[in-house]
Amino acid sequence: MIEIRWLGRGGQGAFTSSRLLGIGATIYEGKNSIAFPSFGPERRGAPVNAFTKIDDKRIQDRSQSLTCDYFVILDDSLYKEEFLDNISSNGKLIINTVNEDKFRHIKDRVVMIDASSLAVEFLNNAITNTAMLAALVASTEIISLESTLKAIDYEMKGSKAEKNKRLIRYIVEKLKEGELND
Repeated sequence: MIEIRWLGRGGQGAFTSSRLLGIGATIYEGKNSIAFPSFGPERRGAPVNAFTKIDDKRIQDRSQSLTCDYFVILDDSLYKEEFLDNISSNGKLIINTVNEDKFRHIKDRVVMIDASSLAVEFLNNAITNTAMLAALVASTEIISLESTLKAIDYEMKGSKAEKNKRLIRYIVEKLKEGELND
């Protein structure tokens, strides 16, 4: 089973990304998945965790993942060094940041991307969820780019879908070429 933890602030779309990944895996790749949020009575801007579990077999464990394969952080101000202990030995931290020096010591375990700037450029807002989904897709083989784009069409319509697909294609292409992650 592949386990992904998403961490963002309320309103940033962490749970939406979790769901989009699950949709891509289940509907378009024939895998089993579950996606669920974890938050309390907080309001917009408070930390929100979301989880995606993907497997070829039926998923019976519906609990939050204590250790994950990939930890996607939509806002680097939420990062804590102890999060690395919650990532499997072969896993990666995927983080929205411009502060590359802060993560140089773990450069073989981290994918850094300035998702905020790219979201503003492509979407005209700083909601980074689909940019971070693209970073995950580019850095792993969890689901294909094609399945990701189909999941966007499944959940979004019109210009919103087109803008997000353009952003995702751009990030996947640039990350695979090594242009966005030093």
